[in-house]
Amino acid sequence: MVKVVGVRFKPAGKIYYFDPDGLAIEKGQNVIVETARGIEFGEVVVGGREVSEKDIVAPLKKVMRIATEEDIAQVEDNNRREKEAYNICLQKIKEHNLEMKLIDVEYTFDRNKVLFYFTADGRVDFRDLVKDLAAIFKTRIELRQIGVRDEAKMLGGLGVCGRHLCCYSFLSEFEPVSIKMAKEQNLSLNPNKISGACGRLMCCLKYEQDTYEEVIAKTPKINALVSTPQGTGVIINVSLLKETVKVKLDKDNENVLQTFHISEVKVLKDVEVQEDEDVLNELKHLEDM
Repeated sequence: MVKVVGVRFKPAGKIYYFDPDGLAIEKGQNVIVETARGIEFGEVVVGGREVSEKDIVAPLKKVMRIATEEDIAQVEDNNRREKEAYNICLQKIKEHNLEMKLIDVEYTFDRNKVLFYFTADGRVDFRDLVKDLAAIFKTRIELRQIGVRDEAKMLGGLGVCGRHLCCYSFLSEFEPVSIKMAKEQNLSLNPNKISGACGRLMCCLKYEQDTYEEVIAKTPKINALVSTPQGTGVIINVSLLKETVKVKLDKDNENVLQTFHISEVKVLKDVEVQEDEDVLNELKHLEDM
């Protein structure tokens, strides 16, 4: 077991483990650490704890120090510089007539590097832009192309539910979301109703998917022939959340509709579900790219 602290560099960013190196570090404190990008300022979100060596990425870097007032002042100054750098880069993009959308600018804590995040439909030749930026800022420049999901995570916004975007407020990592999930949850396959602010499938489709899969596995399909406490019939409707099915019974030469819990019916003859491949293929662009 190894003693570590978990540090996060952005509000809903990934948690990275560091060696506290004997320092009495508590959750909520700010620390200075060395990362692959250079010296960084982060917040401790996981206090000192022991984890298995297999759960860490070796070599485990040490916390350099608990952040001082001077460190916090430097972070605030970096934030001011980032706004200035954003406007300068935006102007240079226009001068070079580049087909790219600038999303965010980030200084490393020690100002040894400035990162410019952008989106674009394809590859962009930004070599001349990098030269101009390096001449202005006198430091290392990195332009990083990101996807639309990352753009939404950085900029934030409100979802159709009226709450802040999940990726912006608490999701540290994106998980794959598929059209199959929307179909199994019996949602409308209208792109406008199942897409998030980023234009891809809403991340929240993943939240209840395990439950839906569990219920679907034990629920008879529509048109299946089943036996019930009231006799034999055919399923004409399924309510996954209630775990009930509506069955059309043939009693006394009359069609009778009766609702049963799935535990009360037994499948006599199942049916194969035909997938609408054309519809699913049309919606593939909504999935993770």
